[in-house]
Amino acid sequence: MHLCDRINSGMLFYEHGHTDPIDIQQERQLQEERDHCKAVMFEYNNTHPREDARRHDIMKSILGSCGQRFFFEPPVHMSYGKHVHIGENFYSNFNLVLVDDGEIFIGDKVMIGPNVTLCTTGHPVYPLYREMVAHYSLPIRIGNNVWIGAHSVVLPGVTIGDNAVIGAGSIVTRDIPANTVAVGNPCRVMREISERDKEYYSRDMKVDYPYTLR
Repeated sequence: MHLCDRINSGMLFYEHGHTDPIDIQQERQLQEERDHCKAVMFEYNNTHPREDARRHDIMKSILGSCGQRFFFEPPVHMSYGKHVHIGENFYSNFNLVLVDDGEIFIGDKVMIGPNVTLCTTGHPVYPLYREMVAHYSLPIRIGNNVWIGAHSVVLPGVTIGDNAVIGAGSIVTRDIPANTVAVGNPCRVMREISERDKEYYSRDMKVDYPYTLR
């Protein structure tokens, strides 16, 4: 099995040092794609704040797929870009990091706070494999209407269900069910989202209807 097949299958792989001609070719191609993504990210991150249309076009050129309405606050960093798939009405705050050696699927109406990392790639725990710089990549899936709080990290292979809220500073190591609030390190479900959340927007702070009815 060759390099790209191993990556796509979630198997251990090495980015460099191959001897098989096909693997060498794929290694070079992947390096070129990473370099291209870095160049695109540099261009995006150095745009003027008023260049909304240009930012939109730059980002659309590198993403694997996207809706018509999305916004990434600069700076943002990706490994490839082409493995990132986002839905409609996506928003991310400053310093989003997408380690997309594997696929990242993000649904509609997703909000991501500042300094969040979505990382599809990890390394084995056994030190010999890490000494050999072995990697593995597993896809991340984020459902519709999810909010991920500031300074959170989502690790390889995690799925976050629709409407879930991930509290600030969480390290998400396992799947999070839909319609729940989950927090902590490791991130765990704290409670389900309920009708009370419709009445109170934060602790004992009450929603002042009809302000929210838009």
